Amino acid sequence: MAQDGKINPFEMAKEQVDIAAQHLNLDPGSIEKLKSTKRELIVHFPIEMDNKKVKIFTGYRVQHNVARGPAKGGIRYHPDVDLDEVRALAMWMTWKSAVVNIPFGGAKGGVECNPKEMSLHEIEHLTRRFTWEISLMLGPEQDIPAPDVYTNPQVMAWIMDTFSILKGYSVPGVVTGKPIELGGSLGRFEATGRGVVITSLEALKHLNMVTEKAKIVIQGCGNVGGVAAMHFDRMGAKVIAISDSQKGLYNENGLDVKRVLNNKAKHRCLVCEPKEETEITNQELLELKCDILIPAAMESQITKKNASRIKAKVIAEGANGPTTPEADDILNDKGVFIVPDILANAGGVTVSYFEWVQNLQELIWSEEEVLDRLTRIMQKGFKEVLGISLSQKIPMRTAALVLGIGRVAEASRLRGLYP
Repeated sequence: MAQDGKINPFEMAKEQVDIAAQHLNLDPGSIEKLKSTKRELIVHFPIEMDNKKVKIFTGYRVQHNVARGPAKGGIRYHPDVDLDEVRALAMWMTWKSAVVNIPFGGAKGGVECNPKEMSLHEIEHLTRRFTWEISLMLGPEQDIPAPDVYTNPQVMAWIMDTFSILKGYSVPGVVTGKPIELGGSLGRFEATGRGVVITSLEALKHLNMVTEKAKIVIQGCGNVGGVAAMHFDRMGAKVIAISDSQKGLYNENGLDVKRVLNNKAKHRCLVCEPKEETEITNQELLELKCDILIPAAMESQITKKNASRIKAKVIAEGANGPTTPEADDILNDKGVFIVPDILANAGGVTVSYFEWVQNLQELIWSEEEVLDRLTRIMQKGFKEVLGISLSQKIPMRTAALVLGIGRVAEASRLRGLYP
């Protein structure tokens, strides 16, 4: 499970499949197929940096399963990117698409780099060369990337442009999360964070808790955590703590969310106003007493080491794989209601699907249409997962995996083995 103290996310993802398989009537061969990836590409490519020195970067693109449609998944730029992380994220994308019944399979990609130490010029060169290296796997009918950790609409624009140059004509459907001017969808930037809020509200409703004055703690303040914070703030909930990769800010009476996020955008870090808030660590933030805890940063944040100290009533997972299976057992015993990642953060892939459909059919939907469709799909997904959880008396994560894996397994069975 762990190597050099680090939790292996791919082993964690496979363990989740084994847990769900106990509730599904699947033969051993089908289970092994579901735990295996379909394609994996590792590329090593040179980039000329601003100082004129050439540096070699390593990138990955993994397609986990395409039984239900083309592969779909983000690309992240991060120093800790490795093959097993990308494999796990690709697998979670497969289940995520299936849980909300979107006709996509799962994929993921990444480059091992530190974009915080790179200029915009260097990031553009890296993006275009990485796109060129993995282009044989990409295409609107084959594999459609999207933004992830430290990538954004501008990075998607470079990917689209590079792929279009390769093809000789414009191919907007090769990526989602693009700028609106290049065929991006209205509502896409906020989609993941909004999906977390929608499913959190459904959880509160199920538990007979009120949204107004509910205390919210959020790890991460990017396009998932930051967006969720803004929406909860507008609804009258109290965001009492939020963090970035370096530190967190805490105010028992509620943070001034707009000021905190504006400071983050302006200074590229959280700025503590001593009269208003207290500086805390990410670990301290996770263990605060609150109604809803939203881990919206990286995977493996809640483990067997800190799970017993979690005081949240609800955990809505904005990040992928933030809770380990051992931590799940502890949290379930404590009665914590978990909205699992493959449900809670499925808003991003849902609106990516809308963007892809609009690109292929040359349509433009209003933001109201997009958000209305997103809300209905997320609410339906929550109800289906909750229904399985209650009827089979199993935790919400297991129920979500049973729903998602069951749909993928059935699609694979219907397609059969060839030859």
